[in-house]
Amino acid sequence: MKLLSVVIPSYNSQDYMKYCIESLLPGGENVEILIVNDGSVDQTAEIADEYATRYPTIVKAIHQKNGGHGEAVNTGIKNASGRYFKVVDSDDWVDIRAYLKILKALKDLESEEKSVDMVISNFVYEKEGAKYKKIMKYDNVLPEDKVFTWDDIRQFRKGQYILMHSVIYRTQLLRDCGLKLPKHTFYVDNLYVYTPLEHVKTIYYVNVDFYRYYIGREDQSVQEDIMIKRIDQQIKVNKLMIEEVTIESIENPNLRHYMLKHLEIVTVVSAILLIRSGTAENLQKKRELWKYIKEKDLYLYQNLKYGIMGGLINLPGSAGRKISVGAYKISQRLVGFN
Repeated sequence: MKLLSVVIPSYNSQDYMKYCIESLLPGGENVEILIVNDGSVDQTAEIADEYATRYPTIVKAIHQKNGGHGEAVNTGIKNASGRYFKVVDSDDWVDIRAYLKILKALKDLESEEKSVDMVISNFVYEKEGAKYKKIMKYDNVLPEDKVFTWDDIRQFRKGQYILMHSVIYRTQLLRDCGLKLPKHTFYVDNLYVYTPLEHVKTIYYVNVDFYRYYIGREDQSVQEDIMIKRIDQQIKVNKLMIEEVTIESIENPNLRHYMLKHLEIVTVVSAILLIRSGTAENLQKKRELWKYIKEKDLYLYQNLKYGIMGGLINLPGSAGRKISVGAYKISQRLVGFN
């Protein structure tokens, strides 16, 4: 069995996927690289096949009809043979020294027969044109270089979240929890990282800046104008997060608090984008989203609506909406997203 399976969801990625693949090859025979060509119409398929031919024991090319990012991840989970599983998007890459440290940590855990459910590391926002790179670190909340549980974590700061870029899951855990991401839907990375958390019992944190998350392409799905155009998909993911996990039933208070805060920021982003669009139709969608949450989960609704962030995005009238957007812009600068 390989130590780590890395899936690279690839759609029309010919211009940047080689850099991503090359950054992962130093893992050698410990790693399985699954390039999932998701119905590309450029040279993505040929590049994937070329690497699979050159590195037959490391790289596998999988070709499928276009199903979107989530379906490419689903295919990766289905085909993975590694004990652990990581998603690296084709326009991102990994830091090689950090990568080797993570592989050593995974090897050490195996030699000590201490398989864990989740491994966390830091990631860097590689934002085009930014003078200073924002790093998402977790050394203030997670114990380092030891196996721990949710009982051992401290409280996350505002703007500090476990994202797809920071997480490696045990492959079998993803299968056992029945994770299946929706087809043809953007922003499913939120579901990927959030849904399995309640099944995680043991965790290990490696304090290295591993994942390099590139932000800057004009067609990128996290650009604000594109997110507004795809707001229905953001809302769909938001609702699925609510449907798939009942936060009130989570026994561990640290995990329950974290998941509530994670869901809060996703809901805030949905609401703010609906406000930012400025259309009557989208303001109605915002009201409908809150109505949906209230009817679906009253515990969640009360926590979201009457928390600081919920209060901020529900200020009445156009003046209230301006304040909400102003707070959102400040958080953009602080957190470094979009």
